[in-house]
Amino acid sequence: MTASATASTGSATASPGASGPAAHADAASAQRTLDVEYFTGPGGHPRHTEVPAATPERLARAAGPLSAKEAAADGEVGSVVENGTTADKLDVVFIGDGYTSGQQEDFHADARSKWEQMSAVQPYASYQDLFNVWTVDAVSNQSGVSGDPSKDVVKDTALGSYFWCDDIERLLCVDTAKVESYAAKAPQADLVVVLSNSTKYGGAGYTLTSQVGYDGIATASSDHADSDQIAVHETGHSLGKLADEYFYPEYGTYTGAEPEESNATKLSAAELTAQQQKWYRWIGQTSPDGGTVGAYEGGRYYPKGINRPTDNSIMRTLGREFSLPGREAMIAGFYRHASALSSRTATATAVKRSAGIEVDVPKGASLTWYVDGAEVTTANGKTSVTPAELGVPGDGATHKVTAKATDTTDAVKDPALRKLLSDSRTWKVTG
Repeated sequence: MTASATASTGSATASPGASGPAAHADAASAQRTLDVEYFTGPGGHPRHTEVPAATPERLARAAGPLSAKEAAADGEVGSVVENGTTADKLDVVFIGDGYTSGQQEDFHADARSKWEQMSAVQPYASYQDLFNVWTVDAVSNQSGVSGDPSKDVVKDTALGSYFWCDDIERLLCVDTAKVESYAAKAPQADLVVVLSNSTKYGGAGYTLTSQVGYDGIATASSDHADSDQIAVHETGHSLGKLADEYFYPEYGTYTGAEPEESNATKLSAAELTAQQQKWYRWIGQTSPDGGTVGAYEGGRYYPKGINRPTDNSIMRTLGREFSLPGREAMIAGFYRHASALSSRTATATAVKRSAGIEVDVPKGASLTWYVDGAEVTTANGKTSVTPAELGVPGDGATHKVTAKATDTTDAVKDPALRKLLSDSRTWKVTG
Protein backbone atom coordinates (compact mmCIF):
# COMPACT_ATOMS: atom_id res chain seq x y z
CA MET A 1 0.00 0.00 0.00
CA THR A 2 1.17 3.54 -0.57
CA ALA A 3 0.63 4.76 2.98
CA SER A 4 3.16 2.39 4.47
CA ALA A 5 4.87 1.75 7.75
CA THR A 6 8.43 0.51 7.96
CA ALA A 7 9.12 -1.16 11.26
CA SER A 8 10.83 -4.11 12.82
CA THR A 9 8.28 -6.68 13.81
CA GLY A 10 10.12 -7.63 16.97
CA SER A 11 8.37 -8.35 20.25
CA ALA A 12 5.84 -5.77 21.29
CA THR A 13 5.23 -6.94 24.85
CA ALA A 14 6.98 -5.65 27.95
CA SER A 15 9.12 -8.03 29.98
CA PRO A 16 7.68 -8.86 33.42
CA GLY A 17 9.49 -7.05 36.17
CA ALA A 18 11.49 -4.84 33.80
CA SER A 19 12.31 -1.33 34.93
CA GLY A 20 14.27 1.72 33.83
CA PRO A 21 15.11 2.50 30.16
CA ALA A 22 14.49 -1.09 29.02
CA ALA A 23 10.98 -1.03 30.44
CA HIS A 24 10.26 2.26 28.69
CA ALA A 25 11.55 0.80 25.41
CA ASP A 26 9.36 -2.29 25.79
CA ALA A 27 6.36 -0.14 26.63
CA ALA A 28 6.97 1.98 23.53
CA SER A 29 7.19 -1.17 21.42
CA ALA A 30 3.93 -2.42 22.88
CA GLN A 31 2.24 0.84 21.89
CA ARG A 32 3.72 0.97 18.37
CA THR A 33 1.17 1.30 15.59
CA LEU A 34 1.25 0.35 11.93
CA ASP A 35 -0.68 1.62 8.93
CA VAL A 36 -3.01 -1.02 7.49
CA GLU A 37 -5.40 -1.21 4.59
CA TYR A 38 -8.79 -2.83 5.09
CA PHE A 39 -11.93 -3.61 3.11
CA THR A 40 -15.48 -3.02 4.28
CA GLY A 41 -16.90 -5.67 1.96
CA PRO A 42 -16.42 -7.58 -1.31
CA GLY A 43 -16.25 -5.19 -4.25
CA GLY A 44 -15.72 -2.21 -1.97
CA HIS A 45 -13.03 0.46 -1.98
CA PRO A 46 -10.40 0.03 0.74
CA ARG A 47 -9.62 2.40 3.60
CA HIS A 48 -6.59 2.99 5.82
CA THR A 49 -6.14 3.24 9.57
CA GLU A 50 -3.49 2.89 12.28
CA VAL A 51 -3.56 -0.28 14.40
CA PRO A 52 -1.41 -1.77 17.18
CA ALA A 53 1.46 -4.00 16.07
CA ALA A 54 0.67 -6.34 18.97
CA THR A 55 -2.56 -7.97 20.10
CA PRO A 56 -4.43 -5.80 22.65
CA GLU A 57 -4.03 -6.81 26.28
CA ARG A 58 -7.71 -7.68 26.70
CA LEU A 59 -7.21 -10.45 24.11
CA ALA A 60 -3.61 -11.41 24.88
CA ARG A 61 -4.31 -12.19 28.53
CA ALA A 62 -6.58 -15.07 27.44
CA ALA A 63 -3.56 -16.97 26.08
CA GLY A 64 -2.60 -20.24 27.76
CA PRO A 65 0.25 -22.73 27.23
CA LEU A 66 0.14 -25.61 24.75
CA SER A 67 0.42 -29.21 25.87
CA ALA A 68 3.68 -31.04 25.15
CA LYS A 69 2.05 -32.85 22.22
CA GLU A 70 0.64 -29.62 20.79
CA ALA A 71 3.95 -27.82 21.23
CA ALA A 72 5.73 -30.58 19.32
CA ALA A 73 3.45 -30.03 16.30
CA ASP A 74 3.60 -26.24 16.53
CA GLY A 75 5.75 -24.68 13.82
CA GLU A 76 5.81 -27.67 11.47
CA VAL A 77 6.48 -26.67 7.85
CA GLY A 78 4.71 -28.23 4.88
CA SER A 79 4.98 -27.87 1.11
CA VAL A 80 1.95 -26.98 -1.02
CA VAL A 81 3.86 -26.23 -4.22
CA GLU A 82 7.59 -26.75 -4.71
CA ASN A 83 8.89 -25.71 -8.12
CA GLY A 84 12.57 -25.26 -7.32
CA THR A 85 15.12 -23.91 -4.90
CA THR A 86 14.20 -20.97 -2.69
CA ALA A 87 16.99 -18.95 -4.31
CA ASP A 88 15.26 -19.23 -7.71
CA LYS A 89 11.58 -19.03 -6.74
CA LEU A 90 9.20 -16.59 -5.09
CA ASP A 91 8.28 -18.18 -1.77
CA VAL A 92 4.76 -17.68 -0.43
CA VAL A 93 4.12 -18.66 3.19
CA PHE A 94 0.65 -19.36 4.59
CA ILE A 95 0.30 -19.34 8.38
CA GLY A 96 -2.95 -20.41 9.99
CA ASP A 97 -4.51 -18.93 13.11
CA GLY A 98 -7.40 -20.25 15.16
CA TYR A 99 -6.70 -23.85 14.17
CA THR A 100 -6.25 -26.33 17.03
CA SER A 101 -3.83 -29.25 16.89
CA GLY A 102 -6.62 -31.42 15.49
CA GLN A 103 -7.46 -28.89 12.77
CA GLN A 104 -4.09 -28.50 11.07
CA GLU A 105 -5.18 -30.63 8.10
CA ASP A 106 -8.12 -28.25 7.72
CA PHE A 107 -5.62 -25.39 7.61
CA HIS A 108 -3.56 -27.17 4.94
CA ALA A 109 -6.69 -27.66 2.83
CA ASP A 110 -7.65 -23.99 3.31
CA ALA A 111 -4.16 -22.88 2.28
CA ARG A 112 -4.29 -25.00 -0.87
CA SER A 113 -7.72 -23.61 -1.70
CA LYS A 114 -6.67 -19.99 -1.16
CA TRP A 115 -3.56 -20.43 -3.29
CA GLU A 116 -5.65 -21.96 -6.07
CA GLN A 117 -7.92 -18.91 -5.95
CA MET A 118 -5.04 -16.43 -5.84
CA SER A 119 -3.09 -18.15 -8.60
CA ALA A 120 -6.13 -18.16 -10.89
CA VAL A 121 -5.81 -14.36 -11.18
CA GLN A 122 -3.61 -13.00 -13.96
CA PRO A 123 -0.68 -12.64 -14.10
CA TYR A 124 -0.34 -15.27 -11.34
CA ALA A 125 -2.09 -17.81 -13.57
CA SER A 126 0.59 -17.53 -16.26
CA TYR A 127 3.50 -17.62 -13.81
CA GLN A 128 2.67 -20.39 -11.36
CA ASP A 129 6.02 -22.04 -12.20
CA LEU A 130 7.83 -19.19 -10.44
CA PHE A 131 6.34 -19.92 -7.01
CA ASN A 132 6.99 -22.16 -4.06
CA VAL A 133 4.19 -22.26 -1.50
CA TRP A 134 4.71 -23.31 2.11
CA THR A 135 2.51 -23.78 5.16
CA VAL A 136 3.61 -23.19 8.73
CA ASP A 137 1.44 -24.76 11.43
CA ALA A 138 0.56 -22.41 14.28
CA VAL A 139 -1.29 -24.47 16.88
CA SER A 140 -4.01 -22.58 18.76
CA ASN A 141 -5.63 -23.56 22.03
CA GLN A 142 -9.05 -22.64 20.70
CA SER A 143 -10.72 -22.82 17.31
CA GLY A 144 -11.89 -19.63 15.64
CA VAL A 145 -11.05 -15.96 15.83
CA SER A 146 -11.70 -13.24 18.40
CA GLY A 147 -14.54 -10.97 17.33
CA ASP A 148 -16.39 -13.70 15.44
CA PRO A 149 -19.34 -13.83 15.43
CA SER A 150 -19.62 -10.86 17.79
CA LYS A 151 -17.29 -8.23 19.19
CA ASP A 152 -17.25 -9.69 22.70
CA VAL A 153 -15.97 -13.13 21.62
CA VAL A 154 -12.37 -13.78 22.75
CA LYS A 155 -10.39 -16.77 21.49
CA ASP A 156 -6.97 -18.04 22.57
CA THR A 157 -5.10 -18.29 19.26
CA ALA A 158 -1.45 -18.55 18.26
CA LEU A 159 -1.26 -15.25 16.35
CA GLY A 160 -3.92 -13.31 18.23
CA SER A 161 -6.12 -12.68 15.17
CA TYR A 162 -9.13 -10.49 15.89
CA PHE A 163 -11.97 -8.78 14.06
CA TRP A 164 -13.19 -5.39 15.24
CA CYS A 165 -9.62 -4.14 15.16
CA ASP A 166 -9.64 -0.36 15.70
CA ASP A 167 -13.39 -0.81 16.31
CA ILE A 168 -13.88 -1.76 12.63
CA GLU A 169 -15.78 -5.03 12.28
CA ARG A 170 -14.17 -6.28 9.05
CA LEU A 171 -10.62 -5.28 9.96
CA LEU A 172 -8.77 -8.51 10.82
CA CYS A 173 -5.54 -7.78 12.71
CA VAL A 174 -2.74 -9.98 14.05
CA ASP A 175 0.27 -9.78 16.31
CA THR A 176 2.96 -8.99 13.72
CA ALA A 177 5.84 -10.17 15.92
CA LYS A 178 4.22 -13.58 16.32
CA VAL A 179 3.64 -13.77 12.57
CA GLU A 180 7.32 -13.11 11.96
CA SER A 181 8.37 -15.80 14.43
CA TYR A 182 6.38 -18.40 12.48
CA ALA A 183 7.32 -17.07 9.03
CA ALA A 184 10.98 -17.47 10.00
CA LYS A 185 10.45 -21.24 10.22
CA ALA A 186 9.75 -21.52 6.47
CA PRO A 187 12.67 -22.15 4.09
CA GLN A 188 12.16 -18.62 2.74
CA ALA A 189 9.42 -16.02 3.07
CA ASP A 190 8.97 -13.46 0.29
CA LEU A 191 5.22 -13.09 0.79
CA VAL A 192 3.22 -13.93 3.93
CA VAL A 193 -0.51 -14.64 4.14
CA VAL A 194 -2.23 -15.29 7.47
CA LEU A 195 -5.40 -17.37 7.19
CA SER A 196 -7.65 -16.90 10.20
CA ASN A 197 -10.10 -19.74 10.80
CA SER A 198 -13.39 -18.00 10.07
CA THR A 199 -16.23 -17.74 7.56
CA LYS A 200 -16.65 -14.03 8.30
CA TYR A 201 -15.55 -11.57 5.63
CA GLY A 202 -12.48 -9.59 6.61
CA GLY A 203 -8.77 -9.03 6.25
CA ALA A 204 -6.01 -6.45 6.27
CA GLY A 205 -2.82 -5.49 4.52
CA TYR A 206 0.25 -4.50 6.49
CA THR A 207 3.21 -2.91 4.75
CA LEU A 208 6.32 -3.35 6.85
CA THR A 209 9.90 -4.47 6.49
CA SER A 210 10.51 -7.78 8.22
CA GLN A 211 13.87 -9.06 9.37
CA VAL A 212 12.90 -12.35 7.73
CA GLY A 213 12.75 -10.65 4.32
CA TYR A 214 9.09 -10.20 3.40
CA ASP A 215 7.61 -6.77 2.67
CA GLY A 216 4.16 -7.06 4.16
CA ILE A 217 1.52 -9.29 5.67
CA ALA A 218 -1.91 -10.01 4.22
CA THR A 219 -4.60 -11.37 6.53
CA ALA A 220 -7.76 -13.06 5.30
CA SER A 221 -10.55 -15.19 6.68
CA SER A 222 -10.05 -18.79 5.62
CA ASP A 223 -13.55 -19.74 4.56
CA HIS A 224 -15.01 -16.66 2.91
CA ALA A 225 -15.18 -16.99 -0.87
CA ASP A 226 -13.94 -13.45 -1.56
CA SER A 227 -11.12 -13.16 0.97
CA ASP A 228 -8.47 -14.19 -1.58
CA GLN A 229 -9.03 -10.87 -3.36
CA ILE A 230 -7.69 -9.05 -0.31
CA ALA A 231 -4.42 -10.95 -0.55
CA VAL A 232 -4.16 -10.39 -4.31
CA HIS A 233 -4.71 -6.65 -3.92
CA GLU A 234 -2.08 -6.48 -1.19
CA THR A 235 0.48 -8.19 -3.41
CA GLY A 236 -0.07 -5.37 -5.86
CA HIS A 237 1.67 -3.25 -3.24
CA SER A 238 4.28 -5.67 -1.90
CA LEU A 239 5.28 -7.30 -5.21
CA GLY A 240 4.17 -4.86 -7.90
CA LYS A 241 5.02 -1.71 -5.92
CA LEU A 242 1.71 -0.32 -7.19
CA ALA A 243 -0.18 2.58 -5.66
CA ASP A 244 -3.80 2.38 -4.60
CA GLU A 245 -6.01 3.80 -7.33
CA TYR A 246 -9.01 4.73 -5.21
CA PHE A 247 -9.54 8.21 -3.78
CA TYR A 248 -11.36 10.12 -1.08
CA PRO A 249 -13.26 13.34 -1.91
CA GLU A 250 -11.96 15.02 1.24
CA TYR A 251 -8.34 14.71 0.05
CA GLY A 252 -8.83 17.43 -2.57
CA THR A 253 -6.09 18.15 -5.12
CA TYR A 254 -2.63 16.59 -5.09
CA THR A 255 0.14 19.20 -5.35
CA GLY A 256 3.23 17.16 -4.49
CA ALA A 257 6.04 15.76 -6.61
CA GLU A 258 5.58 13.11 -9.31
CA PRO A 259 4.72 9.84 -7.49
CA GLU A 260 7.27 7.03 -7.48
CA GLU A 261 4.71 4.30 -8.19
CA SER A 262 4.43 3.17 -11.80
CA ASN A 263 0.61 3.46 -11.89
CA ALA A 264 0.21 7.04 -10.63
CA THR A 265 1.16 10.27 -12.38
CA LYS A 266 0.52 13.99 -12.53
CA LEU A 267 0.77 13.84 -16.32
CA SER A 268 -2.01 13.56 -18.89
CA ALA A 269 -2.09 10.79 -21.49
CA ALA A 270 -0.71 13.20 -24.09
CA GLU A 271 2.08 14.29 -21.74
CA LEU A 272 2.95 10.69 -20.88
CA THR A 273 3.29 9.91 -24.58
CA ALA A 274 5.22 13.07 -25.45
CA GLN A 275 7.64 12.60 -22.55
CA GLN A 276 7.73 8.79 -22.85
CA GLN A 277 6.95 8.34 -19.18
CA LYS A 278 5.53 5.47 -17.11
CA TRP A 279 2.78 3.55 -18.93
CA TYR A 280 2.93 5.49 -22.22
CA ARG A 281 3.65 2.27 -24.16
CA TRP A 282 0.20 0.93 -23.19
CA ILE A 283 -1.92 4.01 -23.95
CA GLY A 284 -4.84 3.27 -26.25
CA GLN A 285 -4.71 -0.50 -25.77
CA THR A 286 -7.65 -2.50 -24.45
CA SER A 287 -7.03 -3.50 -20.84
CA PRO A 288 -8.28 -6.74 -19.19
CA ASP A 289 -9.97 -4.75 -16.42
CA GLY A 290 -12.18 -3.02 -18.99
CA GLY A 291 -11.86 -0.03 -21.30
CA THR A 292 -8.64 1.35 -22.72
CA VAL A 293 -5.45 2.50 -21.08
CA GLY A 294 -5.24 6.26 -20.73
CA ALA A 295 -4.98 8.74 -17.86
CA TYR A 296 -8.05 8.66 -15.61
CA GLU A 297 -8.42 11.33 -12.98
CA GLY A 298 -8.15 10.26 -9.36
CA GLY A 299 -5.82 7.89 -7.55
CA ARG A 300 -3.40 7.47 -4.68
CA TYR A 301 -6.24 8.78 -2.43
CA TYR A 302 -6.59 12.12 -4.28
CA PRO A 303 -9.60 12.84 -6.53
CA LYS A 304 -7.72 15.62 -8.34
CA GLY A 305 -4.15 16.12 -9.49
CA ILE A 306 -3.32 12.41 -9.90
CA ASN A 307 -4.13 10.12 -12.82
CA ARG A 308 -4.32 6.32 -12.99
CA PRO A 309 -3.94 4.04 -16.06
CA THR A 310 -7.50 2.65 -16.23
CA ASP A 311 -10.88 3.37 -14.75
CA ASN A 312 -11.32 0.44 -12.37
CA SER A 313 -8.56 -2.13 -11.81
CA ILE A 314 -8.08 -4.34 -8.75
CA MET A 315 -5.93 -1.58 -7.27
CA ARG A 316 -9.15 0.43 -7.01
CA THR A 317 -11.85 -2.20 -6.48
CA LEU A 318 -11.65 -5.81 -5.29
CA GLY A 319 -12.81 -8.46 -7.73
CA ARG A 320 -11.36 -6.66 -10.74
CA GLU A 321 -8.36 -7.58 -12.91
CA PHE A 322 -4.95 -5.94 -12.91
CA SER A 323 -4.64 -3.39 -15.71
CA LEU A 324 -2.06 -3.87 -18.47
CA PRO A 325 0.46 -1.59 -16.71
CA GLY A 326 -0.41 -3.34 -13.44
CA ARG A 327 0.27 -6.78 -14.93
CA GLU A 328 3.61 -5.55 -16.22
CA ALA A 329 4.53 -4.32 -12.73
CA MET A 330 3.44 -7.59 -11.13
CA ILE A 331 5.48 -9.73 -13.54
CA ALA A 332 8.52 -7.58 -12.86
CA GLY A 333 7.83 -8.05 -9.14
CA PHE A 334 7.73 -11.82 -9.56
CA TYR A 335 11.14 -11.74 -11.22
CA ARG A 336 12.66 -9.59 -8.49
CA HIS A 337 12.32 -12.67 -6.28
CA ALA A 338 12.35 -15.50 -8.82
CA SER A 339 14.56 -16.41 -11.75
CA ALA A 340 13.76 -17.14 -15.38
CA LEU A 341 16.12 -20.12 -15.09
CA SER A 342 16.50 -22.50 -12.18
CA SER A 343 18.45 -25.70 -11.79
CA ARG A 344 19.08 -28.29 -9.12
CA THR A 345 22.37 -29.17 -10.85
CA ALA A 346 25.00 -27.36 -8.82
CA THR A 347 27.29 -24.91 -10.61
CA ALA A 348 29.84 -24.71 -7.79
CA THR A 349 31.51 -28.00 -8.74
CA ALA A 350 32.53 -29.37 -12.13
CA VAL A 351 30.30 -31.91 -13.89
CA LYS A 352 31.32 -34.86 -16.05
CA ARG A 353 30.61 -35.09 -19.80
CA SER A 354 28.14 -37.89 -19.15
CA ALA A 355 26.38 -36.18 -16.24
CA GLY A 356 22.85 -34.88 -16.66
CA ILE A 357 22.15 -31.15 -16.39
CA GLU A 358 18.53 -30.26 -15.72
CA VAL A 359 16.96 -26.81 -15.76
CA ASP A 360 13.49 -25.33 -15.34
CA VAL A 361 12.09 -22.31 -17.16
CA PRO A 362 8.67 -20.64 -17.09
CA LYS A 363 6.13 -21.64 -19.71
CA GLY A 364 6.75 -19.76 -22.94
CA ALA A 365 10.34 -18.83 -22.11
CA SER A 366 13.10 -19.41 -24.64
CA LEU A 367 15.99 -21.66 -23.62
CA THR A 368 19.36 -21.57 -25.37
CA TRP A 369 22.44 -23.74 -24.76
CA TYR A 370 26.08 -22.82 -25.38
CA VAL A 371 29.38 -24.69 -25.27
CA ASP A 372 32.38 -22.44 -24.72
CA GLY A 373 30.30 -19.50 -25.93
CA ALA A 374 29.05 -21.14 -29.15
CA GLU A 375 25.30 -21.72 -29.44
CA VAL A 376 24.15 -25.33 -29.81
CA THR A 377 20.96 -24.77 -31.79
CA THR A 378 19.94 -28.44 -31.83
CA ALA A 379 19.59 -28.38 -28.03
CA ASN A 380 17.56 -25.20 -27.72
CA GLY A 381 14.41 -25.70 -25.70
CA LYS A 382 15.62 -28.89 -24.00
CA THR A 383 15.43 -28.84 -20.20
CA SER A 384 17.58 -31.95 -19.71
CA VAL A 385 20.92 -32.48 -21.46
CA THR A 386 24.38 -33.98 -20.98
CA PRO A 387 27.55 -32.09 -21.93
CA ALA A 388 28.45 -34.94 -24.26
CA GLU A 389 25.27 -34.61 -26.31
CA LEU A 390 25.88 -30.86 -26.51
CA GLY A 391 29.17 -31.65 -28.21
CA VAL A 392 31.65 -31.11 -25.38
CA PRO A 393 34.77 -33.01 -26.55
CA GLY A 394 36.38 -35.67 -24.39
CA ASP A 395 39.82 -34.11 -24.72
CA GLY A 396 40.63 -33.83 -21.02
CA ALA A 397 40.37 -30.04 -21.08
CA THR A 398 37.93 -27.99 -19.04
CA HIS A 399 34.95 -26.63 -21.00
CA LYS A 400 31.96 -24.47 -20.17
CA VAL A 401 28.29 -25.22 -20.73
CA THR A 402 25.85 -22.33 -20.41
CA ALA A 403 22.06 -22.26 -20.38
CA LYS A 404 20.26 -18.97 -20.93
CA ALA A 405 16.51 -18.42 -20.51
CA THR A 406 14.45 -15.39 -21.50
CA ASP A 407 10.77 -14.81 -20.87
CA THR A 408 9.51 -13.53 -24.22
CA THR A 409 6.12 -12.34 -22.95
CA ASP A 410 4.62 -9.27 -24.60
CA ALA A 411 3.08 -8.32 -21.25
CA VAL A 412 6.29 -6.49 -20.29
CA LYS A 413 7.27 -3.65 -22.61
CA ASP A 414 9.59 -1.52 -20.49
CA PRO A 415 13.22 -2.38 -21.48
CA ALA A 416 14.42 -1.71 -17.93
CA LEU A 417 11.95 -4.27 -16.58
CA ARG A 418 12.65 -6.75 -19.36
CA LYS A 419 16.19 -7.11 -18.03
CA LEU A 420 14.68 -8.94 -15.06
CA LEU A 421 13.20 -11.55 -17.40
CA SER A 422 16.50 -13.22 -18.40
CA ASP A 423 18.96 -15.38 -16.49
CA SER A 424 21.71 -17.89 -17.15
CA ARG A 425 23.73 -20.65 -15.49
CA THR A 426 27.22 -21.90 -16.40
CA TRP A 427 28.79 -25.24 -15.51
CA LYS A 428 32.42 -26.29 -15.81
CA VAL A 429 32.79 -29.67 -17.52
CA THR A 430 35.71 -32.05 -17.07
CA GLY A 431 36.47 -35.60 -18.16
